[in-house]
Amino acid sequence: MKIKIYPSVLNCDQMHFADQLNAIDSADGVHLDIMDNHFVPNLTWGLPTAQAVVKSTTLPVDAHLMIDNPDRWAPEYAKAGCSIVSFHFEAAKAPLRTAEAIRELGAKPGIALNPATPVSVLADILPRFDQVLLMSVEPGFGGQGFIPEVYPKIKRLRKMIEEARLSTDIEVDGGISDKNIAKVVEAGANVIVAGSFVFKREPARAIAKLHEIAVGVR
Repeated sequence: MKIKIYPSVLNCDQMHFADQLNAIDSADGVHLDIMDNHFVPNLTWGLPTAQAVVKSTTLPVDAHLMIDNPDRWAPEYAKAGCSIVSFHFEAAKAPLRTAEAIRELGAKPGIALNPATPVSVLADILPRFDQVLLMSVEPGFGGQGFIPEVYPKIKRLRKMIEEARLSTDIEVDGGISDKNIAKVVEAGANVIVAGSFVFKREPARAIAKLHEIAVGVR
């Protein structure tokens, strides 16, 4: 499966947001973290920002909803033009219905899992999602260290996908750098979210370095 690098703009210079978007135009997509200060202890953006980002970039926008009541709000991000809309299994009451609503609006549905949530919870619903987002840090803040227990979790999920003969993307989000991306890809991930590593240095070079390492593994 194709390796994709999605910079997380949670870690960019918010005072120069448009410039930062332009600086990552060599990436495969933009990862947009939506937090409501209820599901996670942080507050970021909402629909107006998602709409503005969609209009400001030619890259696919990968919306990650860390919010209560995603069943109500996830379809709105599909309407806003986000290419992928992922919501948390832990917060959803009707994940299958929500996934279908996202798909009907022209976006790809994704399901996200916190570090402590086992991939086994997806056994009966995996075919309904285009992407599974595995959190490799506790959701809410950027700049955290990678939780190593996520490596075997990635492997288990990749095995589930292969046994079901699906083409589901595995996205991993949190604490990824040039030091551990190879191991993440070896475990079975193909979509990599990187925030601090990209925006704490020259973004285009950081993206190129991550991509080079990841493709070398595959």
